[in-house]
Amino acid sequence: MLRLAVPAIVIGLLLWAFGSGDIGTRLTRADPLWVGVALACLWGQTILMALRWRLVARCLGLRFGAGWAIREYLTGQVVNLTLPGGVLGDASRAVRSRDGTGWKPAAQAVVIERVAGQVGLLVVGLAGAVWGLAAPGAFDWPPGLLRGLIFAVLLGIGLAAGIFAAARRGRIADLLRRCLPTRRIAGAQVALSLGAALLNVAAFAACARATGTALGPQATLLLVPLILTAMLIPLSVAGWGWREGAAALLFPIAGATAQAGIAAGIVFGAAMMLSVLPVLIFWVWPVSERTG
Repeated sequence: MLRLAVPAIVIGLLLWAFGSGDIGTRLTRADPLWVGVALACLWGQTILMALRWRLVARCLGLRFGAGWAIREYLTGQVVNLTLPGGVLGDASRAVRSRDGTGWKPAAQAVVIERVAGQVGLLVVGLAGAVWGLAAPGAFDWPPGLLRGLIFAVLLGIGLAAGIFAAARRGRIADLLRRCLPTRRIAGAQVALSLGAALLNVAAFAACARATGTALGPQATLLLVPLILTAMLIPLSVAGWGWREGAAALLFPIAGATAQAGIAAGIVFGAAMMLSVLPVLIFWVWPVSERTG
């Protein structure tokens, strides 16, 4: 109940603090064309993530078709977007993808796929942060936020180095060797992860454009990954509240208003909900094949 209440409380406080008039105007005048662009990006992202999961699973001995993977991924997203926690849909994917190999490879495939997604977003965010720090005059940085960004960059680099060091030894190294047996598969995983992360970032930028804010490439790569990272805070449902709060804090850096950030976050949340509707097609015409 607390996780359901927190998003409503946070968004309510944001509307009270920044005023609902401009936000409401932006929402009612949202450009459907750019919302459609955001939906197309989110659909493309889902397909890439489902293919990434299928590729990891195949390396661990599980086989299922691409259509089945997309259906299960969409179903998992429906659960993640509507129930607290954000991981119950992933747990359902693990359970439903079990084969004669047992539950362990199925769980490992889901966990590795989710970690790969976060690593892809981390790489995109670090690239944007380095770009932003290389041209500090391009943004209006409050001193505290600039120090925080530098700290976040150093923390991200340290985290990446720690993950790389841990991955080179022990059971994690054995598991990664199984998931990345060849350079071709490793390259495919990198391409799928970076492609999914970039589409996610592009979807948010399109929602900002739909509500009247055009973020340039530098601002998009720098700010949007930080906003999307706020969605990982567990005390929420589908990141509602935290995403809008982060956007309100960060949009002024790019010369936009906090109200513009809140509106963009709300439209992005709505687009995420709409993006899972194609699962109805799979529910009406089920995809039965598991092999592939």
